[in-house]
Amino acid sequence: MALRLTLAPYASDATRSRGRIHPEPPSRTRSEFQRDRDRVLHSTAFRRLAHKCQVFVPLDGDHFRTRLTHTIEVGQIARALARTLALDEDLAETIALAHDLGHTPFGHAGESALTACMADHGGFDHNAQALRVVTRLERRYARYDGLDLTWETLEGLVKHNGPLRGPHVAHRLHPYIEAFDRVFPLELESFPGLEAQCATLADDIAYSSHDTDDGLRAGLFGLDEIASVPFIGALLAEIEALHPGLERQRVFHELTRRVITRFVEDVIDESTRRLAAAAPKSAEEARRAQTPLIGFSQSSAQALIELKRFLFKNMYRHPRVIGVWEEARSAISFLFPALNADPSLMPPEWERLAAQGKEPRAQVVADYIAGMTDRYALNEYRRLAGGAQAKAF
Repeated sequence: MALRLTLAPYASDATRSRGRIHPEPPSRTRSEFQRDRDRVLHSTAFRRLAHKCQVFVPLDGDHFRTRLTHTIEVGQIARALARTLALDEDLAETIALAHDLGHTPFGHAGESALTACMADHGGFDHNAQALRVVTRLERRYARYDGLDLTWETLEGLVKHNGPLRGPHVAHRLHPYIEAFDRVFPLELESFPGLEAQCATLADDIAYSSHDTDDGLRAGLFGLDEIASVPFIGALLAEIEALHPGLERQRVFHELTRRVITRFVEDVIDESTRRLAAAAPKSAEEARRAQTPLIGFSQSSAQALIELKRFLFKNMYRHPRVIGVWEEARSAISFLFPALNADPSLMPPEWERLAAQGKEPRAQVVADYIAGMTDRYALNEYRRLAGGAQAKAF
């Protein structure tokens, strides 16, 4: 498949970016989107992803994916999609690298616990939290809080799963996104740019493939079991035909690389078809399309649904995973009310933020907890709850 070296007319153009909240002189060496990418890479929140779990907490082993390794994999796939579709691969990678910055410690277990804690305080949503991280919580620059990212990056970060306003949007808009949109409108009623759509599908491809790999390596299910998913069964049959008697560890890798390749190639073929049919003349016109222009074919979308269904039943609901997740949920559920009742239990800078009253105390506590790594959260839980309650970890 030939790679295109020039951008399509519907690609985002870094030279025509809608700009930043705090305007800055252009860089002599980088495009605006490359500059965004580097700001994300050098952020504190990005480094913390190394110690936040994807499915397994760090105590399970050193070779399973973390939020950081997952994010790097998403970035690589997003670049590959954008490059082949003649989109801006720097923007696609930037959105991919930033998409999980708002996740709590302990993965989905931690998020569900913090969501419950924040139910009476405006709620918690990891996409809104990612926006808070890059617009408020990162404190690195002399002139402003946040990373001062471009409109295109912020739009893609907030809307990478689709429009947030409109007749077909069922969920309530998070208060922080709503407030930020009044200051720096992100056109919440439209689809995001095509680069953000690439990042979204890259996320689906990455976690479905690497969760399959991690689940096999952890022994949560075997090759015979996952072969019941027709898409996976066909790939395993192909591997056996090409490499009969291959050792299991190599089968795992051969399977993972084939899952990624098949889904990536399907997205490229299907998106090429959609783009040819819609023929958008600009990035703005692509955003106004009635449906996403980057996507899976119907058959691959169904294959992905079947694979996710298998993983939910055999991995995410596996007793080994559920047991640790319940303990993790208990840790967050303990920390939030304890810190909210007594902010002096937090580090001095966070205690000062809670005392200033610029934001509700509960929001400051949620920001503090959401930024924790798994290890730090466990240590704080042990310190405040005592060894008896935390020894299950």
